Amino acid sequence: MNNKRLSGMRIRKFTLVSLTLALLIGLLAACSSGSDSSTEKRVLRIGVLYGGSDNEPYFRQQYTDMYEMSHPNIEFQIVGAINYDDQRFEQQDPSKPTPQPDPYEKMKEMMTGANPVDLVVLDYNLLRRMTQDNLLQPLDPLVAQDKFDLSDYVPTVIEGIKAAGDGGLYALTPTFNSSALYYNKKMFADAGVTPPTNKMEWSEVLNLARQVAKGEGEDRKFGFSFNRWSSDGFSNAQSYSQALQLKMWDDKGEKMLVNSDQWEDVWNTVASLYQEEIIPTQEYMNKIYEKQSAEGGGGNDPFYGDLFIKGKIAMTIGDYGYINELKRAADNASKIKDFEPVDWDVVTVPVSPSDPEVGSSIFLSQLMGINNKAQNDKDAWDFIKFSNSKEWAKLKSRSLYEMVARKEFLTPIGGLQYNIDAFTSLKPMPAVDNEKIFREKPGVWEAQQPGYEMFQAVIEKKKSAREALAEWETRGNAVLEKIKNNPTGEGSGGGVEIMPMPR
Repeated sequence: MNNKRLSGMRIRKFTLVSLTLALLIGLLAACSSGSDSSTEKRVLRIGVLYGGSDNEPYFRQQYTDMYEMSHPNIEFQIVGAINYDDQRFEQQDPSKPTPQPDPYEKMKEMMTGANPVDLVVLDYNLLRRMTQDNLLQPLDPLVAQDKFDLSDYVPTVIEGIKAAGDGGLYALTPTFNSSALYYNKKMFADAGVTPPTNKMEWSEVLNLARQVAKGEGEDRKFGFSFNRWSSDGFSNAQSYSQALQLKMWDDKGEKMLVNSDQWEDVWNTVASLYQEEIIPTQEYMNKIYEKQSAEGGGGNDPFYGDLFIKGKIAMTIGDYGYINELKRAADNASKIKDFEPVDWDVVTVPVSPSDPEVGSSIFLSQLMGINNKAQNDKDAWDFIKFSNSKEWAKLKSRSLYEMVARKEFLTPIGGLQYNIDAFTSLKPMPAVDNEKIFREKPGVWEAQQPGYEMFQAVIEKKKSAREALAEWETRGNAVLEKIKNNPTGEGSGGGVEIMPMPR
């Protein structure tokens, strides 16, 4: 799966390279906020989270090269808060784990040091802290001053950004990514069941899944899958718990929080999906792979075990780029033996009843903000306007893997007809730095490990969900207590021994 994702990323990185010079020149003429006739050489320093020999050329290709063509007096300096090359090539001593750098603190150093950057490009989970620490300039006055038109911005994007700034606008992003619930229209029609709709609660979607699942053995048709690829039960339960904003441990990483009514409901729900064969089991997937191998076609599956595209799953959660995969499958259907293209559409991902306007599938990862200590805030704002202009959005709308923030240019891929609003109707989930504990306490992951064993015991009905969660709590707390006074594990001589729960 990782190789497939990397391939998709490489394709996305070089999408713009094929544009012709004539198109670039035409775009630059229209997109520039005004011809800069000044011959004064100026430097615009842009801070990004990860620098390195690969990252800088990619960033320049995506964002700055076109601006430089119409602003030859501007020199861009790309500054990385964390050098990816240092992390990649540094030799690690297994007995002395290297503490992982804190992304926020590294970005803050870059913005407040002796030679601060002018503009930062950041992920959504850093935005709120930066606004609270007064690191970013408010953009509302600049938008009003220049009458910069944001009226056609996707509400999801603007509202999400403002939510992180307590109602103020401190950053803009030209693109975003989102996921939706894909469903097989034919499977619902055959079952006589009404298809899913936007903003359905999780319980409603899973009830639909039970109604459309049918068949036995290799002919089984499943009702739902948490993603396109086969996942173990514990990982699916984790996906569900995260969508409901549940935590495994407290913010200090000192106490497990899994022995609760909410977690019990999550585990009972996901385990029942396996027990009733509403979602594909590992046994089913093993039989499919064995059959393909016996027939000599195991290495020639163009869909790599993607059961939705094969018409075996009624609903699955997929990102925006999955549309391109579905389209390619349909376009090449005549070349594939016994393959019938899926007749599909999309609705929003399932929502929690406690927060039905929020989804776990909106990603704002290229937010651009101006440093409060910027030495060249004028050019920083001009560059943000350029990158968020309608002309730039029109160009970026050709991407197959990300969505543009201006709704005017947000149209279905390749002339297809589908519910594109499914990708834009929900607000981003409140930003949480989920990696903070893993950076501060690298050994904390071991407190998660008993969950795999315990969840499998629930699926196999060897334990009730509450019994399994209580044992996970006890064993997890033992890990957290062990690393409380030795968070890096240095000098411990090995991993944490996880003792079983007393019986």
